[in-house]
Amino acid sequence: MSERIEIVEVGARDGLQNEATILEVADKLAFIARLEACGVRRLEAASFVNPRRVPQMAGAEEILAGLPVDSSRRRIGLVLNERGWERARATACDEVNVVVCASDGFGIRNQGASRRDQMAALETIARDQKARGGPPITLTVSVAFGCPFEGEVDEGAVIEIVELADVLDLPETALADTIGAADPWKVRRLFEAARRAAPRTGLRAHFHDTRGAALANAFAAVEAGVRVLDASCGGLGGCPFAPGASGNVATEDLVWMLHRAGLDTGLNVEALIATARWIGEIIGKPPVSALTRAGAFPATRPSL
Repeated sequence: MSERIEIVEVGARDGLQNEATILEVADKLAFIARLEACGVRRLEAASFVNPRRVPQMAGAEEILAGLPVDSSRRRIGLVLNERGWERARATACDEVNVVVCASDGFGIRNQGASRRDQMAALETIARDQKARGGPPITLTVSVAFGCPFEGEVDEGAVIEIVELADVLDLPETALADTIGAADPWKVRRLFEAARRAAPRTGLRAHFHDTRGAALANAFAAVEAGVRVLDASCGGLGGCPFAPGASGNVATEDLVWMLHRAGLDTGLNVEALIATARWIGEIIGKPPVSALTRAGAFPATRPSL
């Protein structure tokens, strides 16, 4: 049997948060339904952030309430602080992903808190989850490979956050290339260091294609032993607080590459291409992925 690579689809959250078009809840639910019809089993459904700061993410509670109950799916809610945790905990989300920024420059602009303050908030949330219950907590370390305000990020700062996740017994930590500054050699080095620092914690990779290296970085992460990768249908994405940051690695491009290597994702490439074109029409912007232009090879019929 082929080795399995899990894809976490982030298009409905990270993909939409930087787009000029603000979708209605019904459109977001339709997007999620199409993604799940492509075979997606784990996806970011909503972000529990202040909608005044990120209006594209308004309606988080309505989205979680509108999704059909399905025990085979994991719908993720992203949170930045204790307030977001309380909101997410009150919904039916299956997982809460807490973000901690590896640099103070980005953390203060993105979350209004220093790296140390964010680490303290993560600890508070994790301990509250153990005491009162609620969805499991995972972690994303943002700007792990470079900061738009400080430049190179201290790898020691990244590893310190990873070590905290291990101490808190979190099941998974993602290293995120928020501004697309990573290269394959640094990816391999940092993930290998993270594995040594947190041997009990699963690792996930999150890459943006700002500088065209996302697929190469994903390959490097897989070579380093990572078996969970984030991706965004159509290559949508970016960060409203990171100047110049552009889209995530496109799900259809990544899945096609992995399938060509003989790896299994459980996702349908042709259906992903069709969904990327559909969401492009909804937001009024064509998808940037290579496969929406060139198609898959060899071509197959979608199963939608």
